[in-house]
Amino acid sequence: MEFGTLKEYLAQKLSCKPEEIEINQISGGFSNLTFSVLTPNGKFALRRPPFGDKIAKAHDMNREFKVLESLNKAGYSKSPKPIFCCEDEEVFGAPFFLMDFVEGLIVRNKIPSNINFEPKHFNRLSQNALDCLIELHKLDLEDSGLIQLGKPEGYVERQVFGWSDRYLKAKTNELPEMEESANWLKSNLPTSQRVSFIHNDFKYDNLILDPNTLTDIKAVLDWEMATVGDPLMDLGTSLAYWAQDDDPQILKMFNLSHLPGNFTRKEVVDYYQKQSGLDLSNMNFYYAFGLFKVGVIAQQIYKRFVQGYAKDPRFEALIHVVEAAGKKALKTVQTQKI
Repeated sequence: MEFGTLKEYLAQKLSCKPEEIEINQISGGFSNLTFSVLTPNGKFALRRPPFGDKIAKAHDMNREFKVLESLNKAGYSKSPKPIFCCEDEEVFGAPFFLMDFVEGLIVRNKIPSNINFEPKHFNRLSQNALDCLIELHKLDLEDSGLIQLGKPEGYVERQVFGWSDRYLKAKTNELPEMEESANWLKSNLPTSQRVSFIHNDFKYDNLILDPNTLTDIKAVLDWEMATVGDPLMDLGTSLAYWAQDDDPQILKMFNLSHLPGNFTRKEVVDYYQKQSGLDLSNMNFYYAFGLFKVGVIAQQIYKRFVQGYAKDPRFEALIHVVEAAGKKALKTVQTQKI
């Protein structure tokens, strides 16, 4: 990968020489890409869209930059500080932005072999993660400018009908639980209690942890889907990823919340309700929606695999994620239990 033009641009912005800049890609995939930028004046993180993709809303670098700017203005303690945004595609093939690089540990679907993560750590991490989410949901929207980054009116309805349409467009197999869940969600739309800024993908692997404590959260990453809406929709998505020990094995691939010490989903709901002051008696709706959305996301990727556009052989198993998520969503609405 050539970085010549990019280094020249960064050298001007960061007051150093191009040859003094070291750039390395540190993440990839279908999400926006992240690169480390090491200079004599500090280390930074650069974000840009995936190579070859047209710029969609989720890959709008200027918008994600404005999200970070507004979060900083609102005083959110866990968002990286944005530095500048470049919309000139000649520099790096697409718009990009630079932000502070936050050093730390990211826990994905396996605990690193050199890390001693005990149940007490997960118990504390569960609480700290929820505190971060609740802090986000209580931010001022007006003075910070966050209110300009979404349309809260009708948010729940748009999400339910929008994800239902996406499922039908991506459908490959007859999985009646998914369609039954969608129909139930459409017929049981709740009234929102609060308008908040929401992350929309809040789970452990989007948190940077302090490696010295393993539980303190230094930053929250991946704000590309953040918007303004019902905070319980955000919590519902997080709950959908919050697998427990008694869940189907295939639903444990997204988060380490199933390991000993973590809050159960009921404990998550109870803690959020106590700290937020919101009524969570209808949380079954939001959890079922979260599961349905996870199923649709897996279905979309699976269809691309079936059509030959996505080559990763692991994607072949995603149809089982769709099936498991649909069954769990339907069981939730039938039993009214999370």
